[in-house]
Amino acid sequence: MNQNIKITRQQAEEEAKMLEKVFDVVRFLEGDFFEQMQDDPCIGVKIGMCQCYDFWKKNKPCENCISMKAYAEKKQKTKLEFLDADVFLVISRYLEIDDEACVMELVKHLDNDTLIDTDGRDKLVGKLQGYQNKLYIDPVTGVYNRRYFEDEIRNMQNSAGVAMIDLDDFKLYNDIYGHDMGDQVLCIVADVIKNCIRKTDKLIRYGGDEFLLILSDMVRGTLRGKLLQIQEAIENATIPNCSRLKLTASIGGVISEDGKIDEAIAKADQLMYKAKDHKAQVITECDKTIFKKEKIQNKPRILIVDDSEFNRAILKEILEGTYEIIEADGGKEALHKIDEYGMEISLVLLDIIMPDKDGFDVLKYMKEERLISDIPVIIISSEDSANYIRRAYEMGVSDYINRPFDANIVYQRVSNTVKLYAKQRRLMAMVTRV
Repeated sequence: MNQNIKITRQQAEEEAKMLEKVFDVVRFLEGDFFEQMQDDPCIGVKIGMCQCYDFWKKNKPCENCISMKAYAEKKQKTKLEFLDADVFLVISRYLEIDDEACVMELVKHLDNDTLIDTDGRDKLVGKLQGYQNKLYIDPVTGVYNRRYFEDEIRNMQNSAGVAMIDLDDFKLYNDIYGHDMGDQVLCIVADVIKNCIRKTDKLIRYGGDEFLLILSDMVRGTLRGKLLQIQEAIENATIPNCSRLKLTASIGGVISEDGKIDEAIAKADQLMYKAKDHKAQVITECDKTIFKKEKIQNKPRILIVDDSEFNRAILKEILEGTYEIIEADGGKEALHKIDEYGMEISLVLLDIIMPDKDGFDVLKYMKEERLISDIPVIIISSEDSANYIRRAYEMGVSDYINRPFDANIVYQRVSNTVKLYAKQRRLMAMVTRV
């Protein structure tokens, strides 16, 4: 069944075809029918709009019509209906198809053979649980799915902790190890989280590698501690037959106190993306200001090498809002900075013509020390000779920008290069990790 209340007609038809494999009856009851039913309960019999009376062998509406209730309350309703010796599971779900209100009604005959037990109840419960699982349980992880959130959580009024949990670099897991391994990772993460929470808490696979966690009656002072516990448990998780794979997660969390669960999820999602900027972080609404101070220290570091103070100042002005800037006034000082910071440098902006050691001397050193493949270098120079450009690329530079340059172009090319090499580093760490 579709996870969302609002769907298109095409989506509704596709969903009905899928559900017909599970349920004996799948049909849609339009809003017009319910409006007329409120005025005249027997309208269905009179004009043939509803065939349920024939199905249930009745000439009047059911006393407990859950489809009417689902339509009125705009939510899903479930009941057992008894017809002679037969038992039926009836599920009525409110939907808006192309913005028109209706109810999807599902009917499943629970055959007697599956219900035979000492008193019949155990098998009945098991049968109902099986159908409930088809609707509300994610088949990959075994936790609740997005549909459960839409039907049972969205209208929740109780105070609770709300957290969004996202696995770092999950796409890389799928790309390197395959989707089967990706599914295994999701299962392990789900189990790890469940072991950290109470039975009253709800874990929902919200989409892809994102999990929504609802912590009932969670107080503000304990939220961060619980989320840190979950994060640590994920990092300590082991993947069978793949000991090199180390998992990390970024988590955002808030307290929902006024019943506005959608707003709380949106805030938690925003905090999660802030945490994701630096990987493996936990941010709650209580420590946003603390994180802002930490964030400065976690900016990618760029080394600007140029003997012109004016040129360095221009580049610094372009980049310092996003990056931590260190400077060197020549090739000699650049080598000292590279030795000092090493792999903490995310990118080098390098001039070629300098008085002591030129840019090629710096490149030669980085190539000899095997740093050029891990620390990207962009040449920014007024030298536009084809020989200079060719030689620079032969020595391993990532890009070559001629002066005078456009500030926006410099920023974008720097940003793209930093992101590319950061992803490459994470990829290599995953592959080579023991």
